[in-house]
Amino acid sequence: MQGAAAHSEALFLFQIVLLVVVGRLFGELMVRIGQPSIMGQIIGGILLGPSVLGFFAPGVEAAIFPQVDAQKSMTEAVAQLGILFLLLLAGMETDLGLAMRLRRSAASISLAGIIVPFTCGFLLGEFMPQHLVPNPDQRIVMSLFMGTALAISSVKIVATVVREMDFLRRNIGQLIVASAIIDDTIGWVVIAFTFSLAKSGTVDLTSIGTSVLGTLVFMIVSFTLGRRLVFEVIRITNDNFKSDLPVLSAIIAIMGVMAMMTDMIGVHTVLGAFVAGILVGESPILTKQIDTQLRGLTTALFMPVFFGLTGLKTDIGVLFERDALLLTLGLIVVASVGKFGGAFVGARLSGLSRAEALALGSGMNARGSTEVIIATIGLSVGVLNEQLFSAIVAMALVTTMAMPATLRWALQRLPMHKDEEHRLLKEDFEATSFLNRFERPLVAVDLSPGSELAGRLAAGFAQSRKTPLTVLNVSEDDDRSSPGTAAEDGAEGETSSPDLRERAETFATRLRERSTRLGEAGEDAPKPEAIHVTTRHRDGAEIGEVLKDSAEKGHDLLFVGLDPVSSESGGFSRRVSDLVSAFASTVAIVVSREGRTPVADNQLRILIPISDTERSIRAVEFGCALAGSSGAAVSVIYILEPGETQQRPRFGREETAHAAAFERVDEIAAQTGIKISKTLQEGNSAEVAVLRHARRGRYNLLVVGVSRRTGERLSYGRIADNLLDTADRSIVFVETEQS
Repeated sequence: MQGAAAHSEALFLFQIVLLVVVGRLFGELMVRIGQPSIMGQIIGGILLGPSVLGFFAPGVEAAIFPQVDAQKSMTEAVAQLGILFLLLLAGMETDLGLAMRLRRSAASISLAGIIVPFTCGFLLGEFMPQHLVPNPDQRIVMSLFMGTALAISSVKIVATVVREMDFLRRNIGQLIVASAIIDDTIGWVVIAFTFSLAKSGTVDLTSIGTSVLGTLVFMIVSFTLGRRLVFEVIRITNDNFKSDLPVLSAIIAIMGVMAMMTDMIGVHTVLGAFVAGILVGESPILTKQIDTQLRGLTTALFMPVFFGLTGLKTDIGVLFERDALLLTLGLIVVASVGKFGGAFVGARLSGLSRAEALALGSGMNARGSTEVIIATIGLSVGVLNEQLFSAIVAMALVTTMAMPATLRWALQRLPMHKDEEHRLLKEDFEATSFLNRFERPLVAVDLSPGSELAGRLAAGFAQSRKTPLTVLNVSEDDDRSSPGTAAEDGAEGETSSPDLRERAETFATRLRERSTRLGEAGEDAPKPEAIHVTTRHRDGAEIGEVLKDSAEKGHDLLFVGLDPVSSESGGFSRRVSDLVSAFASTVAIVVSREGRTPVADNQLRILIPISDTERSIRAVEFGCALAGSSGAAVSVIYILEPGETQQRPRFGREETAHAAAFERVDEIAAQTGIKISKTLQEGNSAEVAVLRHARRGRYNLLVVGVSRRTGERLSYGRIADNLLDTADRSIVFVETEQS
């Protein structure tokens, strides 16, 4: 017995390695000829199965893949996990925001593209010859599987092809993907109901009603309470666990729990995995890292094993029988014509042009992984036999391999509209923006008056960038209450740790509430969604270790809100210097001047000194982000050196440094939608000229782009140091460059 067990384990490992290697090699071949890699993985499985290896060397095929239940169950277990991971990844790639933005056109195209081929597939199943039906008592269930398999597009295949053709950002490309997303979502709900029918064996209205009600409750709870819960689980795991890849384990647990929940209500586990993927993909913390980790595991192991086993189960030989061949050709024709025709009609009804409708019809006619998973589920519950399974897999292969060529032909005929060109320019600006690097800001506070302004600005930044915000309470740096704190309490001397924690929580609550207040939009405007604010405490740890850990947890921008910011001898204080030195990423130091900053955010008047450097232009982007959610006024000032105005040419046109800088400012204003006033002024001393203009224009916040200088003492250069020591209004020094 021990020898047999050892043999089965060794054979299992050999099977997995063989499927992974063969799938990778043929997948690479398919990618090189412009086809999706899963086609190569399925073809690799077909070559290893009864269709090729079993035909030419049946003994070898039987030795590698013996028809022994215990042996088959081991690889099937990996394949079943593969289905869940594929659906988890598909959910993470599902952009619900995109589907919602294009919901009218996408819904029309998707529904028309589903109804026509689904009806054709269902009728094909109902009128199929009796000898081709595996279980006549479950013909209606088989017909539902057939209709679903013919109707649903594979969002993964569609998105991959559209992305590879550089059309994902075009209007038509986004519409194709949005329609495929709706297709996929509807498809998994339908297949979940169909699975419940297959399990019960009969059309039981009570069972169907229970499944429908359970699914509705599951979906509602998932996209309300579940969305928040998933985010909290990911955040808590990311912020508190010290071991490697804890978030990946948390996501697998979330997927497993939600899959088991859908199984408990009588529908297939794929629906739970798919919804889990959507919720995980919407989590604002470390989504890029999570996606990379999961994609690596799924792509390297589960995909080649699952699709390889699909090829192993596909016996092309049975398709050469007359009835099976006619059935396969009929499926291909019905699937292609039905899907193309339905999507084309839906596009035309949505007001799209003939060329756009052709592209949509071509793009939606790809099945790939979705149909293979549906066919696998149907085969596992006995409503599909080997002939029908092989026919559906063949249909998926043919339609998927035909789709890229037809879509390329259709897309090349489409001109670019002006509104589309404007949107693409804005997206290009966002992609290259200095702000695009920040996903998780952190604000370090000591609960002093200086912390208030830093917290407000950090909350405004998080609101405009739609990111979560973490408040780091560094009050334990000394055991005394910070300046201004004791007076607030009516007590002096030491402040206990529980009191500091309570103050920090109250501070975070105020920031959360502040983020929902209206700016200049008016009382009738919809309130923005509150940002997610988390509080973190030092708990006696060294501040350097806390900030290092924060950076490792994904925090990439530190707002410093301490009091005092400067030392008595000039320059930054030791506490500020230590904080900045300990944080590995970008820092924004907030210098608050009491009585100079208005209570209402929309009364902020921001002045940004600029020059011909990239550093100062990035400061303009940062200032616009601070003003974006509050309606604050933004201005820039360019200081010319004395005599520079006389050096400009009298004849002809030559671009000067300030003209180029103002052009960049105008571009930022156009893309952010924020009006920015510009001033050109001559002055001997830049800092004096800036402060004089700030007083004259009643600006109450300066945003200065700086770069850190080397040395023991924290310094951002002469101008920044002079502003720190002499300015009578609040300042934000933001590191837009690091030396």
